[in-house]
Amino acid sequence: MPMLLPPALGLFLDLLRCPTCHTRRLYSDRGALRCLTGHTFDIARHGYASLLTGTRATSGDDVAMVQARDRFLATGGYAPILQAVTRLAADAVPERGTVVDIGCGTGYYLAGVLDHLPGARGLGMDTSARALRSAARAHERAAAATWDVFRPFPLADEVADVVLDVFAPRNPAEFHRVLRPAGRLIVVRPTDRHLVELRGRVPAMVTIDPAKEQRLHRALDPYFTVTVTEQVEYPMALVGLEALDLVGMTPSARHVNRADLSDDGLLPDQVTVSVLATAYQPRRPRVGACAC
Repeated sequence: MPMLLPPALGLFLDLLRCPTCHTRRLYSDRGALRCLTGHTFDIARHGYASLLTGTRATSGDDVAMVQARDRFLATGGYAPILQAVTRLAADAVPERGTVVDIGCGTGYYLAGVLDHLPGARGLGMDTSARALRSAARAHERAAAATWDVFRPFPLADEVADVVLDVFAPRNPAEFHRVLRPAGRLIVVRPTDRHLVELRGRVPAMVTIDPAKEQRLHRALDPYFTVTVTEQVEYPMALVGLEALDLVGMTPSARHVNRADLSDDGLLPDQVTVSVLATAYQPRRPRVGACAC
């Protein structure tokens, strides 16, 4: 029996464009998405659209990372970050607006934003099919699709009111192309104090580039101007296996043996959460082309 079109994905058919043709619209046909040229993209039984073809830049989070992320985010440990993202998004989204989350992972931030925007629809894109299984179920108005941030997005021009980029790679030119003139890009990234206690005890933890802010500014400045920046910083207690999950949900998990982390005293029982959340406004007129 053909896979039925998930209702949330149906909300986005008017905005999606064929990843191969780039200009033709997609339509639903017998459990797949197609364009008039004949290019076909499956809808996974878990509810997300498989738009990404060919070699991927990365396979994204694996099963263990997704499970660790789900468990940790369910504790509410990053709720203050979500609250900041929601505040920054609220002013830019009209009553029936559109939110696109790039590198959405399990859909935690997208679902949280949609909870506060009753008329909005959301689309989460990520390379990890495992993460998208969760993202496709994260919210009734959130669709999900496989995609690589470094390729031209399968979206029409100027269709998004907000683009979210939370702890994810960035494609400034494509962010600019898909945002409406009055839209907002919201970028969340760690400061050098973020999880410093963990990085001090676990040598294999991925470090934070001290030039990160300068690189971010250089990349975004041709396309965006800063509207407002919030710093979110607070101490977070870690109970039980939460420290293991916090390590396990990050890219550091690929370099750390979970069994080694179980040694008594290695992991802290409290860490510092420290991030910057910035809302950007698109510059006009357009500049440049897709950074792909």
